[in-house]
Amino acid sequence: MLRKCPAGYYPEVSDKAFIDPTAIVCGRVIIEDNVFVGPYAVIRADEVNASGEMQPVLIKQGSNLQDGVVIHSKAGAEVVVGERTSIAHRSIVHGPCTVGDDVFIGFNSVVFRCHIGDGSVIRHNAVVEGVDLPERSHVPPMTAIAHESDLASVEKVSSEFSSFSESVVSANHVLVEGYKELGDDL
Repeated sequence: MLRKCPAGYYPEVSDKAFIDPTAIVCGRVIIEDNVFVGPYAVIRADEVNASGEMQPVLIKQGSNLQDGVVIHSKAGAEVVVGERTSIAHRSIVHGPCTVGDDVFIGFNSVVFRCHIGDGSVIRHNAVVEGVDLPERSHVPPMTAIAHESDLASVEKVSSEFSSFSESVVSANHVLVEGYKELGDDL
């Protein structure tokens, strides 16, 4: 469901994207080509800052937001999800936040007030808050990174996890095409 927010913004969604009918996309949200938004995902850009302004939530081309993902931002701060990025089931991205290109965020993870570098993999049940995570960082399952000092323990992504991330993006591109072909038969 696409909804206007109280500030008057209505989502801008590419006709080449797929939004599941159970998902809610509200306010100043921009969704580019070949994006998959799965069942029960919620993307809200509906809060303004003290000046009455808000930045958009931008989901760049080829990315996928899987079942139950929540993307929101406090007080009109910007959220950007880069190209070919996968945000897995029930994860939360809360702005202000920038997630780079070719990133994988695993099941139930939370990213908040941070920058996630290109090619990074954040595994399931991890938390990244208030840091600039370098490119190609690997955050193991159930890890919390909330201080610059925590970054010293972060390793680089292995080829195994990079390949997995690419396969998830490919699978979701197939889903976008398949669901678009179904059209009104959903």
